[in-house]
Amino acid sequence: KKEMDDLGLFASILGHIGDGNFHESIIYNAQNPDERKKVEKCVKNMVQRALDMEGTCTGEHGIGWGKKESLLLEAGKDTLGVMKAIKWALDPLWIMNPGKIMDLP
Repeated sequence: KKEMDDLGLFASILGHIGDGNFHESIIYNAQNPDERKKVEKCVKNMVQRALDMEGTCTGEHGIGWGKKESLLLEAGKDTLGVMKAIKWALDPLWIMNPGKIMDLP
């Protein structure tokens, strides 16, 4: 929260305290490059802090488009390779959630 405040972002943090999931809720104008840059910096720093504490960047909602790069930091290249092989085996046409967790081939 302090970093969000220091960056001048209008934000709050909420979560599921019992399992340690925290979610930031940042309200900003995505069309404003300065605001967008601040939000991206803040989220990147939060992800890194979570990973440094042996946590995850995903929470219970999964990856989606917004955190694909973070998944590489969390899981590593080898694990992503295994995930991609499983995806190919189960969904050779890439029709289930295309591009959500990993880029299309």
